[in-house]
Amino acid sequence: MNIDKVYKRLEEEFSKFKAPIVDLIEAQTKDPFKVLVGTILSARTKDQTTSMVANKLFSVIDNYKDLKKLSIAEIEKLIYPAGFYRNKAKYLKKLPQVLEKEFAGEVPSEIEDLLKLPGVGRKTANLVRTIAFRQPAMCVDVHVHRICNRWGYVETKNPHETEMALRQKLPQQYWQNFNSYVVAFGQNHCTPRNPKCSSCPIYDECERIGVKTKYDR
Repeated sequence: MNIDKVYKRLEEEFSKFKAPIVDLIEAQTKDPFKVLVGTILSARTKDQTTSMVANKLFSVIDNYKDLKKLSIAEIEKLIYPAGFYRNKAKYLKKLPQVLEKEFAGEVPSEIEDLLKLPGVGRKTANLVRTIAFRQPAMCVDVHVHRICNRWGYVETKNPHETEMALRQKLPQQYWQNFNSYVVAFGQNHCTPRNPKCSSCPIYDECERIGVKTKYDR
């Protein structure tokens, strides 16, 4: 697979589709705190729902000090029906305290520091570093894991293995936008069921053309 050619085609395709919600939050606010909160909300939640609940929440809060004033019940009401909204409300309630205690109220940009925040795993940490701070990070979610394996670019068993493999294999100049491009590609072309191979812009570069894999379902 010629990853340079693939990346260029994914970049061209991305311009045709609506950007993922976290990218939109960054474009609209330029605020790492709101990118962080939006990313926490987006976990296991469709972009349309994330957009709705993020708008509701940001109509009430503008920074972590505002979030600090809300009760868990109030946060739950604002972020419903985001997936696992009760857990996310607990994470968001704890967030101001950790930001103040550990980082003087500022959202950190380093992966290991971001992982100290409630509700933040590796995917969220990498995404916040990439989108909010424009720093190189390798964000791997189920879309990136599935598609990179379907392409044959990596052969891994889970998103963590995929992240480590891509850190070794993917040129770093592509890291910043790779997740956004692949997620959009996965939502619009390389879908889990019945991928649209006949209209795929990178069909000639896919190493598993005609090969059925566990990701084709």
